[in-house]
Amino acid sequence: MSKERALIGTDGLPLPVLPPERDARVWARACRIMFYTPGFLALLLLKVGEPAGFGISVELLMLASTAAVVAVIFMGSSSDGAGADHASRTGVWSGSLVLELLAVVPLLTAVPSLFHELANSKLLHAATPGAVDVQLGFSELIPAAAILPFMLYQLAGYGTLNHVLPRVANWVVNLGILGLIVGSFAANRAANFALEKGLVATLVAAMVVVVFYGVLKLKGMQERYDEFHPEKAKEKDKKAAA
Repeated sequence: MSKERALIGTDGLPLPVLPPERDARVWARACRIMFYTPGFLALLLLKVGEPAGFGISVELLMLASTAAVVAVIFMGSSSDGAGADHASRTGVWSGSLVLELLAVVPLLTAVPSLFHELANSKLLHAATPGAVDVQLGFSELIPAAAILPFMLYQLAGYGTLNHVLPRVANWVVNLGILGLIVGSFAANRAANFALEKGLVATLVAAMVVVVFYGVLKLKGMQERYDEFHPEKAKEKDKKAAA
């Protein structure tokens, strides 16, 4: 694929604007971190077993860890050499989409509630005579600040989803992610675990749908790009003439 991409196809229509080429090695390292960190943390929480508020956080951490494995599978299929097809050319992009929406989003959802539970757990912090109970207050929201640069990453055009959805739809999806994360945290703080689970389930289901759509859309965009790219059309004509 040339560095300067063609804008108009051989059919006279605009070609799809594909995401830029990305270094698969960097994303593979990110997948390694996303696999080990949430996975080990989830195992530690399972070992503790209390309080009940850890429940949905453990599930989200396990989802983040296992989604990283799926992302690696997509990235491992990436190829642009001999025998490459439309699917292999979109392997890194598809893997990054899985990592962004099914690993990073669940992790960002789990961390604020998880920190609150860890900071206030009577099981982990046994009361000692004369100890002062320090209330963290708004400082509990510090871990949740990671959501803001993620929103910037998505809405400023760095995210893979930006190349799959129209601008308005991309904003709707990402603001929906932000709203569901904030809502689930508020429900956790109010000890309304049923509402928290409902909001988290909605978030995860929406991310699965968006990932399915995104991966298939990327593959379709690559198919159209390869089919109507002027240079590739010339190559096909030369092969046919030979």
